[in-house]
Amino acid sequence: MNQIAPQGFTGITTHALTIVRVRDLELLADIGINPDEVGRRQPLVLTVELELTGTGIAAIDETVDYRRVVAAAEALALVHIPLIETFGQRLAEECLGWPCVQQARVSIDKPFALTRGMAGVEVIMTRPVRFPGPNGEETRP
Repeated sequence: MNQIAPQGFTGITTHALTIVRVRDLELLADIGINPDEVGRRQPLVLTVELELTGTGIAAIDETVDYRRVVAAAEALALVHIPLIETFGQRLAEECLGWPCVQQARVSIDKPFALTRGMAGVEVIMTRPVRFPGPNGEETRP
């Protein structure tokens, strides 16, 4: 018995993933908990990766402008934040507030935190999954 596949069906399921990345962004941030750090701006090196929803991005309003990521990080750098973990969480939360961002990965290195080696953190946050309810409202799993 021969069956004919629907027109346009290739038998292959594809999933495209778009990641917007800002890499090696150097900032001077008001960060730290030690007495010699408080009140003194310190260098941080950030990499931000944003996983976007949807495919076939053809216009700037369907993605995230790199400059928006930089501006959000620069704004956080002006406020005293004790820990780089907190800095990463706040930046990831800001990015997840943008419509097309599904996941935010923020890596932060603090070059002068150690006399030998590089101190750093990575924060990964994902937008909560929501499912449509019977009346079209969103529900959580």
